[in-house]
Amino acid sequence: MADMRRKKVVIIGAGAAGMSCASTLGNHPDRFEVTVFDTASHTGGQATSIPLDESRHNASWLNDGVQGGSAIFRHTFRYFRRYGHEPQPVKLQVSFGRGRDSFWTNVFPSPLVDQHSREIKKLGRMLKYIKYLPILGIMPVKVVLRLFGFSRDFSNKMVLPLLALFLGTGNQTPNVSSILLERLFDDPQMSLWEYDPDTLLPNLPIMYTFPNLGEFYKDWTADLQSKGVIFRLGSSVTITERNQNGVVLESRPAENHSAEPVTTKYDELILCCPADVAQRLLGKHATWREKWVLGGVKFFNDVTITHSDSEYFQSIFQAQYDPELCAKPSTTERKDQIAFAQQQPICQKDGWLGYRPMYYTHSFSSDPEKIEMGFDCTNYQHQFRDILGVGQHSTPLTEHVFQTIFLNDQQKHLWTWNDIDPSKIISQKWWHQFGHRWQHYLRVVPGMMFINGRNRTHFAGSWTMVNMHEIACISGIAAAYKLGADYEVFDDFAEDFFTKYLLVCHGTRYKKEKRKQT
Repeated sequence: MADMRRKKVVIIGAGAAGMSCASTLGNHPDRFEVTVFDTASHTGGQATSIPLDESRHNASWLNDGVQGGSAIFRHTFRYFRRYGHEPQPVKLQVSFGRGRDSFWTNVFPSPLVDQHSREIKKLGRMLKYIKYLPILGIMPVKVVLRLFGFSRDFSNKMVLPLLALFLGTGNQTPNVSSILLERLFDDPQMSLWEYDPDTLLPNLPIMYTFPNLGEFYKDWTADLQSKGVIFRLGSSVTITERNQNGVVLESRPAENHSAEPVTTKYDELILCCPADVAQRLLGKHATWREKWVLGGVKFFNDVTITHSDSEYFQSIFQAQYDPELCAKPSTTERKDQIAFAQQQPICQKDGWLGYRPMYYTHSFSSDPEKIEMGFDCTNYQHQFRDILGVGQHSTPLTEHVFQTIFLNDQQKHLWTWNDIDPSKIISQKWWHQFGHRWQHYLRVVPGMMFINGRNRTHFAGSWTMVNMHEIACISGIAAAYKLGADYEVFDDFAEDFFTKYLLVCHGTRYKKEKRKQT
């Protein structure tokens, strides 16, 4: 007689990957008994929110880790909407560099864009070569740019900041595989917008800001608990045994390592934590394949400072419109763009009329390949516009909430964080981010299928492919699917994305004939 006992599954990590995995398994309470561990006292991982003083900052909350995404985030948005949290569209405005020799934007034409117009068109041709020649896709982007004869000025001021800002590759951007650059523009499942042969970045593309992530993850957690999923937050775990018969864990409070551990045996282990954490947890139980793949993921420590120091922010980023930074209005389209930028900023449901950038980068003159990133959260996150109201003039920058992100603590000597007024700092958080080095796509991504599902263990997280909330969600769903849970079909585009991820990271073809329509 077949064993009808529910399979005991333990998930370590309650971020987007762990939650989506638990959610997928939780649809089958008759087949799976699911327990989720996390050292944090909350779910969500890096998708966090912080409270604000509304009387000072014109909003009562702020997403300070993950902030938004594009229309490709189908699984993410479906989870949001399931619990009544709607992502909000916004016409994205970006500001790269500062001053006439370094500044460019997607809002109006700039001299830098005109200066590099030939190279922008040439980049479009290079993207096609990368797409059809896999060897180019694996090579570091800095090598491929040099191979195709691009100037350092174009590479450092336009290409690298663009890639760093939107794919979260930070100061490792020169070393990432060039395939990420191609995917940024051309891949249906990963592209954030279309390549523009005239301006590189299209004018005011639609992106989406996330709802209050703290509240969303609370609602998601409560729903999964109602379905029988067990959460052990604020807990640390140790793997004491792992073999074909299952996995044995010892757990204790994360803040009390001397507490008596609780020992539990599980049938399956899903590690939804960073690769280095997973390797540390496996310890002596890790196989040589796991050591090889997990050891190929390199992490860097970044810090995000949320503050209201407009003077500091304007000193390194081009936050205000300056007519000196405009290129000639040589076409009707350019005239319209300049006229748009010149308007006194007025609040719209999906952004702003007038120049009000949301994403920023600043390159260091002493090391042009390295950058600092910034966000004007007041311009970007929708809750500020909701409170201000459509048709209202923008609040002065002195009332805005900003974030400045300092990348890779091994390069602190470049950071300008000491210039921020301490009295205007709202929050400071450190993040452990993986770098998308070219070796990642030669060693880690193709190696995932050789460790997933072996030894009663699966791996999930954005580090398995690209640093996106959507990838994290898909990775968790894929791990659950491999254990026998159904993939909930709701969108052809999302299903195709899931199918490709499953094939690449698990070496498994998705069986559409067995899919469950919901």
